[in-house]
Amino acid sequence: MKNKFWKFRASADDPKVGELLLYGVIDSMTWWGDEITPKQFKKELDDLGDVELIKVFINSEGGDVFAGQAIHSMLKRHRARIEVYIDGLAASIASVVAMAGDIIRMPKNAMMMVHNPWTIAMGTADDFRKLADDMDQIRESIIVTYQDKTGMDREEIIRLMDEETWMTAEEAVQMGFADELEESKKIAASLKEGLLVVNGQQFDLTKYKNPPKIVVVDQENNMELENPREGEQTDEGLLFLYQKKIQINKNRIGGMK
Repeated sequence: MKNKFWKFRASADDPKVGELLLYGVIDSMTWWGDEITPKQFKKELDDLGDVELIKVFINSEGGDVFAGQAIHSMLKRHRARIEVYIDGLAASIASVVAMAGDIIRMPKNAMMMVHNPWTIAMGTADDFRKLADDMDQIRESIIVTYQDKTGMDREEIIRLMDEETWMTAEEAVQMGFADELEESKKIAASLKEGLLVVNGQQFDLTKYKNPPKIVVVDQENNMELENPREGEQTDEGLLFLYQKKIQINKNRIGGMK
């Protein structure tokens, strides 16, 4: 089996609390048509034992829709209370996984993004027709998942997904995608070889159609740097996202072309 994109661990403070880290891309190759990895995830989830609380920490740009849906379903079915913490970014299918939480907490400098599912595939015409049907079904299930959490109208959810909507933590709470704001936590962030690096995870925002403008906060000089230099790093106030300015030129994203 390939390297896992998750990590379960028991809480150091309470045997009745388990923790799940979902950091990085939710892998696709070991889930699509392969029951070994889902079974392994389920086994490790069950191995937490008779826990009453599972804390899920997410810092992910998303990944494979089938894998994300499976994780969401397994967490929703678990009898323990699920508390979700967004440690930087929950985008695409990672935002769907987050919806499994009985409560979702976001620090003020975290982000969430929702959009329509997309995938890459190869095969015959029949394969593509089946895949299109599968993707339509996945989209419908995602719409319902967001509706169940937010209470928003179906058409409004569809609009947000069609427009690839990026949300600040405040906006996510206002719209019902999250429940509580935390104080801004330290999030190590920098630009490296044209990629945004958040808590050790690399994100290529250029693949999205409406990526947010990246603003690094210079706490010492009390100023904001819209296009931080390569290698520039901040430990606090990582990303400020301006919803009013979401239709921007991709060339302005961290200076990337």
